[in-house]
Amino acid sequence: MTTMAQEFKASYAFIERNFNIVKRYWAWELVWLVYTVANSLAVSYIGLGFEKLGGGGLDGKYFVLYLAVGTIVWRYLSVIFYWVTDLVGLERWEGTIEYTLMAPITRFTHMAGQTAFAVVYSLIHTAVVLAATMAFFNITLAKANLWGFLLLLIAGSLSFIGISIVGAVLPLLFPERGSQMTHLIIAMLLLVSGVYYPVEVLPQWLQVFSWLSPATYVIDGARAALLDGAPTPSLWGYVWPLLIMGAIAIPAGLRIFHWAEAYAKRTGKLHRNG
Repeated sequence: MTTMAQEFKASYAFIERNFNIVKRYWAWELVWLVYTVANSLAVSYIGLGFEKLGGGGLDGKYFVLYLAVGTIVWRYLSVIFYWVTDLVGLERWEGTIEYTLMAPITRFTHMAGQTAFAVVYSLIHTAVVLAATMAFFNITLAKANLWGFLLLLIAGSLSFIGISIVGAVLPLLFPERGSQMTHLIIAMLLLVSGVYYPVEVLPQWLQVFSWLSPATYVIDGARAALLDGAPTPSLWGYVWPLLIMGAIAIPAGLRIFHWAEAYAKRTGKLHRNG
């Protein structure tokens, strides 16, 4: 129990460290939050644009809801992705990467603190974006299944955390441009996950990749829960693939990161830049 308590304290230390970083750069966080809200609203307004361009023959309100749900879920998942993949870049910027990666703690403990903060931080961002969307478009969630929606977000977090840990390998192996290289992963997931359109419009060979993206299941399930008010038991078809993906992705991500970390230490890539 003493060892478990020590590991928990070590994980919490990373949560507290990230919280203090957010406080230190609060102006940047405010800018990022405003940008996120504005970008999400701009995408949602496309729905009303379709209605106007279609001469009123289209249901613009439905398009707004369709796009808003996809945007909100994608923001949640992408914020988790960037917080986890940026753990190496953050350590480099703070000048603590050598101390952190050589500290007498397990990498699981390190990742647990980083990902726990990422999930909470992303949930707060998601709540703000959702509230702004409801206010701008006069949307009510009286018939929405919010608990089912939250369940989907948490289940989707697991698999996205695994993918993000793999993405964190790039800044570790490529100190100069590794952080920029992670954008490729998120761009490919955005393409195949049906964030702004049904995956059925994609070429057949791309649809295969959509089945492998956890974001596809989270977004489809979220639309069922929020737009159709689907009861929680009926969302199980979206949840169980996410749980399986998470059970595979997290251990695999930790193993891959361990190999990359050993290589980075051996080749002297643990240095500060910035």
